[in-house]
Amino acid sequence: MEIAKNFDPKEVEKKWYDHWMNQQFFRSVPDDREPYTIVIPPPNVTGVLHMGHMLNNTIQDVLIRRARMQGFNACWVPGTDHASIATEAKVVRKLREQGITKADIARNEFLEHAFEWKEQYGGIIIEQLKKLGASCDWDRTRFTMEDSLSKAVIHVFVELYKKGFLYRDLKMINWDPAAQTTLSNEEVIYKEEQSNLYHVRYRIKNSNEFLTIATTRPETILGDTAICVHPEDERYAHLKGARVIVPLVEREIPVIFDVYVDREFGTGALKVTPAHDPNDYELGQKHELETIDIMNPDGTLSEAAQCYIGEDRMDVRKKIVKNLKERDHLVEVEPIQNKVGYSERNPDTIVEPRLSLQWFVDMQKLAPQALDAVMNDEVGFFPPKFKNTYRHWMENIRDWPISRQLWWGQRIPAYYIEDGTVIVAESDEEALAQAREKTGNAELTMAALRQDEDVVDTWFSSWLWPISVFDGFEEDKTDFDYYYPTTVLVTGWDIIFFWVARMVMAGYEFKGERPFKHVYFTGMVRDKQRRKMSKSLGNSPDALGLIDTYGADGVRVGMLLSVAAGNDLLFDEKLCEQGRNFANKIWNALRLVKGWETDGSDARPAEKAAHLWFHDRLQSALSEIEKSYEDYRLSEALMTIYKLIWDDFCSWYLEAVKPPYGEKISASSMLSIRQNFNQVVKLLHPFMPFLTEEVYQQLADRDADDCVAVADYPEQTAFDEKIVSDFERTKEIITAIRAFKQEKGISPREEFELYVKKNAPSGNEFDVIIHKLAGISQIHENEPVPEGSYSFRVGADEFAIPMAGHVDMDAEIEKLQEELEYQEGFLKGVMKKLSNDRFVINAPEQVVAKERQKQTDAELRIKVLTEQLASLESK
Repeated sequence: MEIAKNFDPKEVEKKWYDHWMNQQFFRSVPDDREPYTIVIPPPNVTGVLHMGHMLNNTIQDVLIRRARMQGFNACWVPGTDHASIATEAKVVRKLREQGITKADIARNEFLEHAFEWKEQYGGIIIEQLKKLGASCDWDRTRFTMEDSLSKAVIHVFVELYKKGFLYRDLKMINWDPAAQTTLSNEEVIYKEEQSNLYHVRYRIKNSNEFLTIATTRPETILGDTAICVHPEDERYAHLKGARVIVPLVEREIPVIFDVYVDREFGTGALKVTPAHDPNDYELGQKHELETIDIMNPDGTLSEAAQCYIGEDRMDVRKKIVKNLKERDHLVEVEPIQNKVGYSERNPDTIVEPRLSLQWFVDMQKLAPQALDAVMNDEVGFFPPKFKNTYRHWMENIRDWPISRQLWWGQRIPAYYIEDGTVIVAESDEEALAQAREKTGNAELTMAALRQDEDVVDTWFSSWLWPISVFDGFEEDKTDFDYYYPTTVLVTGWDIIFFWVARMVMAGYEFKGERPFKHVYFTGMVRDKQRRKMSKSLGNSPDALGLIDTYGADGVRVGMLLSVAAGNDLLFDEKLCEQGRNFANKIWNALRLVKGWETDGSDARPAEKAAHLWFHDRLQSALSEIEKSYEDYRLSEALMTIYKLIWDDFCSWYLEAVKPPYGEKISASSMLSIRQNFNQVVKLLHPFMPFLTEEVYQQLADRDADDCVAVADYPEQTAFDEKIVSDFERTKEIITAIRAFKQEKGISPREEFELYVKKNAPSGNEFDVIIHKLAGISQIHENEPVPEGSYSFRVGADEFAIPMAGHVDMDAEIEKLQEELEYQEGFLKGVMKKLSNDRFVINAPEQVVAKERQKQTDAELRIKVLTEQLASLESK
């Protein structure tokens, strides 16, 4: 059957993916094999495939496909995260479009709408991952809000509370006014911005003096409860015991003294707003100051502000500056560069520090063992440089606020009785039993208990992911005992704190064991200007559009060829084109081989030599590939395979075995060719699954279950380094001869004799390939070289090609003379520079070194040209 001229991904991708699924190649159940387990970093349930997903999941697929071929029980668990903040925001927006507000409906009704949203839009990304070729065990797909995973979250919450690792307290937290929920420190993204420092003066009570402060947030003046200065600042020594008047609201507040104040910043006087700044809160606690919360949850000003009530904080900033100026309180506005915290979940929303009653995890109790595990390489980091980042965060860890003021998520299992009693239990029934026991009232009903309205942070479910997806908290732990700990986690370095560190803590705390053996950190996908790809910047290409244009294999190769472990990928669509071209190169090799007819003749000498070399070259490449996999340098592994196939297999091996035009190839030689083709296809399969499956099937008639997806991965055997190096020398010789012919305008088919000087080893088994590929009629070893020959060197050996009868000698002499004159003139210019002492002494060292290299190169070229001319002229 005739094979299409070009490889068409659209024709094969769905065909083979459906076949793999029908054959259940990706399904995993515990057996007597060693498991190789990966759990997917769960994307948001309402998310769609983007470039970061493409990179991360391609890497996971490469690892899991290779493990499957190596005979491991490969289990790649997919799933999605409920993404509390993002999903709730989308549901609220949808309800608003229907004329419904969240406040209009009960919690259960809202959750019904949320689950409807999840069923309608959730899981889209799962289907998109299949288009990428992801070979997940889709029967194991999990969702962080499904019953068993939610049950695990509640169980862990209760366990932590019982151990004293969980507490509720009034603390300063990060508040997202758009989502109206607290955020962890890691969910605040700081951006350097052009801002203003406002110098505002406060009148000192019973005085005509004013005390000037500097602030970037003038709207918080309305919540000030003190002015703080340094005790050693002589400018303010006379203000001990003094009080000042807060502008606009005319509230009296004290002047306090504390070494916390930086005397050099601004005016050296600091306004203290305990309810709206974490450092101010600490000062407030220390000096027993009043705390005035002037903000509503949505970022508007509350009645406690006394002014601008109900107005947005950013609008108030503009108005208060205007009003302060009108009342002569504004001294100056100083432009400054300032770091401003934005919500990671709502990128346009500035985070508001806020005093709030929240649930916290005491991380100091969980961190030590998780830190030791990474620093001692019990959990291996690849690349290892991220160990220092991890250590810094773990050694400076702060308690984790886990309550979120949302409805979409696992509801906090804390119950409150009117007398202030707090009960934490895994169910209403357990809570009621505890309440009756604590109060001594056996008649108490659930009506007397009020469950906490908040849900836990999404990451509080995700940190259990490697445990909960295998039902590690259920009675039947068959899967958990078999698959845990997982083999490798593949994730971006940007969630090393959000997720990786917390999973390590959870693994040791709840199961006494690491959750994974290795962590492979990918880089970020950035554009050519090094900007992180995002919808807001409009620099992120349509991931599915790329697959449609270049094929999944082309996109996978394009990304992986350009990203080293842990380094960012500077994405350029041309990389995908390179991947597609590679697919076509292999496809053309298939068409070439399938076009050859066989007979019963013996293999030709060149074919035998090529088979001998390629066997050892393949084994040599396997050695390099294995080392790259061990170090999780997948781009290097792919590059080795890429060169093996493009250069060695296609450009050299197939050329060396190709039968003369119109002739047939021996059946034995064809068998070796197909075996070698199968081997390189197997090596490439994890990276280009669709192309390799199609080629594998084209190379032989196979049964339905005989697929490269489950074929045995090539195993390295012994090889002769000398054979590999000898052929590299052979390639250099052939390349030099071809270059000579091209330079002289001679047909590649025109035959020459080749003279090898004394350093060349005799009996080179690859001479037959030189004859065939370089058009050499005869090789003379250690014989006198005819005058007028073109010479070149490969390693320690010298070669010569007689030009008489092939080249116009007079024209060649003229050409060489012209080049010699140019080189002599060039050298003269270089020597003039180097003879100038001022240049040699004053020019940068690297500049002088470059000129000396030019001198050396020119002198060598002049020597070669002189020898060539002498040889030709003597002829």
